[in-house]
Amino acid sequence: MANPNHQDEQPADALINTTDGLAYWESIDADVNGMLGGYPHISKVDIQGSRNFLAKLGVGAKAKGKRTVERALEGGAGIGRVTTGLLLDGIARQVDVIEPIQKFTDELKGKPGVGKVWNVGLEQWDPATEIQEGEKYDLIWIQWCVGHLTDGQLVRFLERCKAALDVEKGGFVVVKENNSTSGKDDFDELDSSVTREDSTFRRIFKEAKLKLVQVELQKGFQSSGLLPVRMYALKPE
Repeated sequence: MANPNHQDEQPADALINTTDGLAYWESIDADVNGMLGGYPHISKVDIQGSRNFLAKLGVGAKAKGKRTVERALEGGAGIGRVTTGLLLDGIARQVDVIEPIQKFTDELKGKPGVGKVWNVGLEQWDPATEIQEGEKYDLIWIQWCVGHLTDGQLVRFLERCKAALDVEKGGFVVVKENNSTSGKDDFDELDSSVTREDSTFRRIFKEAKLKLVQVELQKGFQSSGLLPVRMYALKPE
């Protein structure tokens, strides 16, 4: 059994165990309830909040005067709730996905608009070997998954995302994640993940040489007793 004081002795992200995290997700049902930890009712509010956020960044065919991008990537896609419910619904013409749990992506493969499916962890994905020069992304969406990466892994993953952006077309990254309210980053033994403070995310973005272009707090979750969720839009410095 873990020492209850152990977390205080080292950074929360040092406790992350990738094998334990993967084992947790392998045990979860491949449905919206499983993806959202027993809160399937928040999916509609979540998707709409994300759509509104992207519209403010000039993206989304459902918003007047906004554009649809050619290529997007979703990191940690799960069953494709965001890929199909948001990104392929007026945001992007094609979406590639990264998701380590194969059973989650089985139904995504072959769907219209879904491109490449990489069944690897975010820490393993490398655009230098996986994509061609002409395949860079206008948008990379990363939601509710980076808690499984250490701070160092997250910095390196974001650096690889930065290299995969089509900068000439104004490509950008969005990270949408829970924020800790305890005054520190918190480790969760259940799925071997970390919930980071807003300040930790901002430090990590700076280390990855990404600048914040927009930040917004997701609305509509407070009544469900959930942690604050922030959306961070990022572009290369």
